[in-house]
Amino acid sequence: MLSGHHHPEIPTRFTLFGGKGGVGKTTLAAAHALRLAAAGYRTLLVSTDPAHSVADLLEVALGPEATPAGERLWALEIDPAADAAAYVASIREDAREAVSKAVLPALERHLKLAVQAPGTAESALFDRFTQLMECCPGDYDRIVFDTAPSGHTLRLLTLPSMLGAWVEGLAAQRAKVNKLQGMWRSMAGVSEPEREDRVLSRLRRRSERFSRARKRLHEETVFHPVMLAERLPIEETVRVIDQLAEAGIPVGDIFVNRLWPADPASAFMAERVAQQADYLDEIRSRFKDYARVEVAQSARDIDGRVALDALAERLGPLAE
Repeated sequence: MLSGHHHPEIPTRFTLFGGKGGVGKTTLAAAHALRLAAAGYRTLLVSTDPAHSVADLLEVALGPEATPAGERLWALEIDPAADAAAYVASIREDAREAVSKAVLPALERHLKLAVQAPGTAESALFDRFTQLMECCPGDYDRIVFDTAPSGHTLRLLTLPSMLGAWVEGLAAQRAKVNKLQGMWRSMAGVSEPEREDRVLSRLRRRSERFSRARKRLHEETVFHPVMLAERLPIEETVRVIDQLAEAGIPVGDIFVNRLWPADPASAFMAERVAQQADYLDEIRSRFKDYARVEVAQSARDIDGRVALDALAERLGPLAE
């Protein structure tokens, strides 16, 4: 099995599920979290699904803080909009100290717009992502991220290097300004004690957290693509795997979800299953370097804990 830059001696602590919308990522991520908990790991399931379906699956009311959802299992739901607002508020707090009073009104206007900007929600989400990674292995042994659709997620996964460089540039600029201010003060004979630059230290801390997260995405993370035996998901998965290879993120089992059972009594079903069989052959040859998990279609929607437990049971114990 090809698995990027994975180091076998370092445990896989983080599992990401990704794929097109509507392929069943959330359900499989939740079932996987149940399997990890059953295998004895303290497991946190993190949902970024705006439909909040994880709460329905686990039958537990969830919010932004980790909530117990079973033995050795906790879950939380990230609210990107609330996180974006909090993220911008923390920037505003720093800016109040860092900029002169004259530019504050313009800055406030800019930050108001920033909350709505598409990049802000992603940055906030990644910020939260990296904070949660720091909780493992202290509070949890494993964290499962039921990720947003793949393109979006992958952009987040490649952000740390850009952010790191950006933060370093900003930090260098701040340091230069601080040094200049110090020089002016000494020339003017004003002996103002050097106060710790909060903005700079916060930026540095964030940058360090991002670079730690980036390293852990290479060494302790596995990404499970989820697909259906259909044309578009096959092509999407090929793209996702290429992007993961570029980002240096290991690919784990590919989940082929919702496979129809053969029914020779029905001409319609026989036709559907025959088409599916063709796609399955293609999937097996195109993804032969990866392990696959082929998941049968459930007769009814997986809509609560009993059905979810049954799916986890069907997937079997983990081969860890």
